Amino acid sequence: MNEKSYTELMKLGAMKRNQLKENFVQDLYIDMLLSEIQLTVEKEKLLRKIDLAIDRRDKRLFLLLSGQLKDINKRFGT
Repeated sequence: MNEKSYTELMKLGAMKRNQLKENFVQDLYIDMLLSEIQLTVEKEKLLRKIDLAIDRRDKRLFLLLSGQLKDINKRFGT
């Protein structure tokens, strides 16, 4: 028979719980990293469009895009 002692079973349970916690933290970190990348890409696109609007002296488009940039900064707390 391959029966494990109570101590061994408790150790296995603790190890599994620790692994689940580590996986959760790792998944959380990955989500945060992806959100940061998405924010950076969105902001860079908007900043390029804002620069073009300035170059073209398009005040309406500049104000629209600047408002979008403000919203992104509010949403992500930057």
